[in-house]
Amino acid sequence: MFVGKRKKSPFVSAHDEAAATRPCDDTPQCRSASYQLAFQDPDFLLRDELRPIRLQLELLKPELILQEQHIESTVVVFGSARIPDPETAESQLVSIQAEYAKNSDDPLLGKKVEIARKALENSRYYDEARKLGHLISSNTGKDKLMVVTGGGPGIMEAANRGAHEAGIPSIGMNITLPHEQAPNPYINPDLNFQFHYFAIRKMHLLMRAKSLVAFPGGFGTLDELFETLTLIQTHKVQPIPVLLFGQAFWERIINFNALVEEGTISAEDLDLFVYVETAEEAWELISEANDL
Repeated sequence: MFVGKRKKSPFVSAHDEAAATRPCDDTPQCRSASYQLAFQDPDFLLRDELRPIRLQLELLKPELILQEQHIESTVVVFGSARIPDPETAESQLVSIQAEYAKNSDDPLLGKKVEIARKALENSRYYDEARKLGHLISSNTGKDKLMVVTGGGPGIMEAANRGAHEAGIPSIGMNITLPHEQAPNPYINPDLNFQFHYFAIRKMHLLMRAKSLVAFPGGFGTLDELFETLTLIQTHKVQPIPVLLFGQAFWERIINFNALVEEGTISAEDLDLFVYVETAEEAWELISEANDL
């Protein structure tokens, strides 16, 4: 998007202009909101009419920072924010089982026990995402790959954690939600971004992607996966390996073959992705595709 070194502008920088702005006399004219410099007026920037500008700013801010950090190649890891690490999952199951033992006639508690058991079973994906993050970040190929996630807990945390344990920075692209999703503690602080617009966030997740790994997840993961498959199918982006982690999960959730049978996708579209079961298998495919 921005190639080459920028020439020094002959104009005074906005930083200098803001620093040079002195408060004038305490008059109605000086206190007026209209008198504020536009770029220093938060109420103005938050107006509905300024949405196109905010979209542009949200696209531009991460782009400039990633360029300044010379980050060109990433592996995107998608997956549920609700899949905990095994230790947490086991602790939660023990706790709810103890509660259920005291109130075994409560059907809601019985349901919670089943959910906790499933969470413990699925926590293996946390371990695999963590291993994969470590494998990706430990690569020493000519095209250094960096882990990027949606920045939240669960599978996202696991991948960032693996990178952190390898001693390599990784990227998090979080988003504001009704119930605030705090960034996980394993993201490099200088590569920790927050978005308002889902579309801009998804765009940034893919802009430097050399491979994509989708672990089991919910609406958000499905949205990100299908947008990627659509962009590849329609040649809006260059093809990249799309790895679906956990074939049993994905075939239970999505009947891709039924889409072919109904004629809504082509049989060749099934070649847009492959299933993997282990971090090692995923890394082998990623490294082969990127000639590492």
